[in-house]
Amino acid sequence: MNPAENAESVRSALVTGASTGIGAATARALAEQGWRVFAVARRTERLQELAEQSGVIPITADITEDAQLAKLLTEVTEAGGIDTLINIAGGARGADKLAESKAQDWDWMYRVNVLGTMKLIQAFLPMLRAGRRGTVLNLTSTAALVAYEGGSGYNAAKFAERALTQALRLEEVEHNLRVIEVLPGMVRTEEFALNRLGGDQQAAAKVYRGVAEPLSADDVADVVRYAVTLPHHVNLDEIVLRPVAQAAAHKVIREP
Repeated sequence: MNPAENAESVRSALVTGASTGIGAATARALAEQGWRVFAVARRTERLQELAEQSGVIPITADITEDAQLAKLLTEVTEAGGIDTLINIAGGARGADKLAESKAQDWDWMYRVNVLGTMKLIQAFLPMLRAGRRGTVLNLTSTAALVAYEGGSGYNAAKFAERALTQALRLEEVEHNLRVIEVLPGMVRTEEFALNRLGGDQQAAAKVYRGVAEPLSADDVADVVRYAVTLPHHVNLDEIVLRPVAQAAAHKVIREP
């Protein structure tokens, strides 16, 4: 199936990071609107649960591994292709100041947030160009806008992913490729803070303590869904969203 022909009938998206959090919520939100969704993540069991609940097409893959990425491209191509690529996979490791930061944390963050996104876009660009109505949406973070203490590694990775996104928009406009960046602030999900803080439940809970209504995965997924379902000539270049209680990275209202 030609991706352009597919776009005329059923929209089709690939969503990474779909085993949990914002990725799972995004895959579910699009499927509910009738999209054909390829849900991609490393954890097969979670993907299968999502598929049973929502009807998405689960594909287990690590987007940082070249062989698995090639297999993913083949599977999606043989299944009819996509017109929309949504890069949600990413995350943070560690909250140390630069002087104490660990190289392995930086390596993981750069590999997943930047290189994984870059490799996935490279793999699917020919397909998205061919349809002439392709969309790439990258989920970055407000950490890509302002650096903060204890965030140097995550800031560096998200600043790089943001730069990648901006360059892509300039380079691919001649192919009518729509490039969108969504930059969430504080989002409470089951794993983000927990993974960042090495599985420390108390430390993870403290991140959100006293904040009446941090964003949820569904909040962000709804914004992503809206951005990619607008008419193709409408490009929301950048969407920054935060809970009202978070006026800026350094100013968060916490109730007693």
